[in-house]
Amino acid sequence: MARKLLLAALAVAVVGALAAGAVFLGLFERSVVAREIEQPLTAEQMKGLAKRGAYVAVAADCYACHVVKGGAPWAGGLPFETPFGTIFSTNISPDKDHGIGSWTRAEFHRAVRDGVGKHGHLYPAMPYASYRKLTADDVDAVYAFLMSREPMKVANKANHLPFPLNIRQGLTFWNLVNLSSNTKTEVAGRSAMWNRGLYLTDALAHCGECHTPRNLAMGMKESGYLQGSELEGVVAPDITKAGLTRMGFDPLVFASFMKSGISAQGAMTNQMFEVVHFSTQYFTADDLAAMSAYLFDLDTLPERVTPPAPPQPVAVSADVATSARASYLAVCASCHGIEGQGIPHVVVPLATNASLRLADARNLNRVILAGIPAQRFPGLERMQPMPGFSAHLSDQQVADLSNWLRASWGGQQPSVTADEVKRLR
Repeated sequence: MARKLLLAALAVAVVGALAAGAVFLGLFERSVVAREIEQPLTAEQMKGLAKRGAYVAVAADCYACHVVKGGAPWAGGLPFETPFGTIFSTNISPDKDHGIGSWTRAEFHRAVRDGVGKHGHLYPAMPYASYRKLTADDVDAVYAFLMSREPMKVANKANHLPFPLNIRQGLTFWNLVNLSSNTKTEVAGRSAMWNRGLYLTDALAHCGECHTPRNLAMGMKESGYLQGSELEGVVAPDITKAGLTRMGFDPLVFASFMKSGISAQGAMTNQMFEVVHFSTQYFTADDLAAMSAYLFDLDTLPERVTPPAPPQPVAVSADVATSARASYLAVCASCHGIEGQGIPHVVVPLATNASLRLADARNLNRVILAGIPAQRFPGLERMQPMPGFSAHLSDQQVADLSNWLRASWGGQQPSVTADEVKRLR
């Protein structure tokens, strides 16, 4: 009996090893790139596609990830801090030694949509799980545009990943679990506007990469689609219809917010400031409307703004209110106003601020502690810098101020503790 059990266990182990080996070798990987993509584009086709490719690349937010401040355009080098180590973006200029200058049309398609580049598997910091849904025409356009840029002779930086995560071939396992074969971005019965918004949200702008929570393998959790996530210690909020409404947006205001980066709900910060700066400010009016229509689940946008009702204030204890009010008058009121009204074109309001309406207070607490640098927004809008108050307020004072602000203007229960603030420091 024991011998039979041992043989059975051995057989299972052998089968498992063979299966794992097959996955590792890529035998289960399935490309979504059509066979006709192997045919090169002519010089005339490349020239004709490049202009449209400039817009597609902007909508896909390629530049923001493939340049560092003060660095060469399209030359990469931007670090991405992940739970497993640091990954650096690569050179995607047409340089033949360090970039994609020697890549064929098909190799570029497979990198963008399959996550398998000319020299091996890409790490999913490059959002190929979302780009998988891009149309072949849009990928061709980006390829033509990038090949029209100036080659940048800048070597790629080595990633800082521990063994075995530094073995790129191991990403065959990640792809097997997290890459969908469903590339449809059109739903029958919905308007052209709604479907365009679906394509922009899920494919081009790849919103889910930041706003959808991750599973244990760091793939997007479909059950939490666009319901918010944490990214490098910052909360990327819920951008479903319910989440946007809770933050105080209506479809028209949200479309404008994605164009300008600023509204009564606050100003874009962190990674979203980069998204507006490099990408969404250049969206056409039709594309901004389409994205908003999709996120609010509408086939067309309303004609006039109808802001959602503000949240009802929540009571806080007398001790918290006294402490918070004193802190607010000392360090906040001179800029944000006694009633949180802000100063138009100078300081954002707090009474209508989306960050106060989030269930998670981390973004607000980080801003109180660290501040926000001066920011320039499209349309000549400017916001003055906000200093951080980590040196002026104790952990308990920050917790009290945060709880009071969120309860008074965000309708959130007072749940921030001094220990949470201490950890953020």
